[in-house]
Amino acid sequence: MAVIIGIDPHKGSHTAAALDKTEGVLGELRVRSAATQLEHLLAWAVRWPERTWAIEGAGGLGYLLAQQLIAAGERVVDVQPKLAARVRLLATSSTNKNDPNDARSVAIAALRSPEAKEVQAEDHAAVMKLWAKRRHDLVSARTRVVCRLHAVLCELVPGGFSGQLYASRAAKMLDQLEPENAVAAARHELGRQLLEDLRRVDEQMLETKKRIALAVAASKTTLTEIFGVGPIVAATVIGYVGDVTRFASSDRFAAYNGTAPIEVSSGPRKIYRLSRRGNRRLNHAIHMAAVTQIRNLHSEGRTYYDRKVAEGKTGKEALRALKRRISDALFRQLLIDTQQARKSIMGPGGQTGNDSVACVTDSHPDGRLFGEATPEPGTTLRPAATAIRSKRSRTASRKIERAS
Repeated sequence: MAVIIGIDPHKGSHTAAALDKTEGVLGELRVRSAATQLEHLLAWAVRWPERTWAIEGAGGLGYLLAQQLIAAGERVVDVQPKLAARVRLLATSSTNKNDPNDARSVAIAALRSPEAKEVQAEDHAAVMKLWAKRRHDLVSARTRVVCRLHAVLCELVPGGFSGQLYASRAAKMLDQLEPENAVAAARHELGRQLLEDLRRVDEQMLETKKRIALAVAASKTTLTEIFGVGPIVAATVIGYVGDVTRFASSDRFAAYNGTAPIEVSSGPRKIYRLSRRGNRRLNHAIHMAAVTQIRNLHSEGRTYYDRKVAEGKTGKEALRALKRRISDALFRQLLIDTQQARKSIMGPGGQTGNDSVACVTDSHPDGRLFGEATPEPGTTLRPAATAIRSKRSRTASRKIERAS
């Protein structure tokens, strides 16, 4: 009997509810979020051999549990919180908000969803996503430090500081200042401390940029062939997109990154407006690539932008059209990367080779873009024996690739 097990994850505990195809509850379990959480859940679910785990927010609070289940050979699907909330809202019974009902709603949402996203073991795309998020956080931190330092300088110097504020320029200005009283001396000391914070953040950003460049180079992606797409933009795109084959077309991809307009038509009037949906980090990366193309007069993007302006579009409308064009180019290159990765896995006769190679390829998504040049993020979640077998399989795979 096929069973779907919905899980409502929390920081301190996880609540599971097992349902059959008729949405009848077969059992419920609550486990602590601890080292034994996987063991308890598997021991409880052993009575249902044909089982699928549905985790609410498998990329958030349920991330670790989802990866542990995948490492144990279980099938896991991701359920968006809003889908489970809609199920609970439209339910005619058990509408109370509690963990067992939430777990049941997650399972029902997975049963009713025809295209539930299956969770895969994370590969090196997750490494790029982590470093891309780290750089985003550092940029935000730097902006805050610069704003505070600028405010202090405005209180020390009439008119403050004009232009962009860098650590070297701020240090030069602070060196030239002579505090006249205790208050000015305190502000001067605060400015020195903020300057040290700025230098520290700049060093961290530089180190993060180097790590991103190494990861992108190791991936051998073709995204950097697009004008305006450097290592940082490429890492953001690869990290947040993951397996590009989950998008049926470039239109679906554009809707995901927010470059596709939204129709708000009524009656005979056809109206489209700017989309605020989609992944905003990915949309920002595409925006930076578009701005880079517009600033370079010799680029094809600038030619396209000028042509749209000549057709009567405003500057913002032309920019949106260029962003959609870049989105299509990114989708095309990601598909090329996926095809090349699959060809590198396949043997000369179109087969994957021996069982050891098949074992390695089966543990990752078909759309994998990376080799062994960056560290494997998922090995810490695997049991010791499985990790040893995976290491031996990867060694055998590398020997076969060198021989071929």
